[in-house]
Amino acid sequence: MSQLFSSMAGSVYKVLVKPGDRLEPGDEVAILESMKMEIPITMESTATVKELKVGEGDFVNEGDVILVLE
Repeated sequence: MSQLFSSMAGSVYKVLVKPGDRLEPGDEVAILESMKMEIPITMESTATVKELKVGEGDFVNEGDVILVLE
């Protein structure tokens, strides 16, 4: 089991995946909003979403878990 972490602090503007989704490198999983900029969070490897740890509107800090992957 692995996890996907936030690369920076910000608000979760949009969650683009759900549990069970199969993801490939480069797929966008969420969009953070920080200082009025939208920053996509992308996959670096192939995995399946097991659990979402954030929802739209949540605030995350750098290093917070966004997704649990299998």
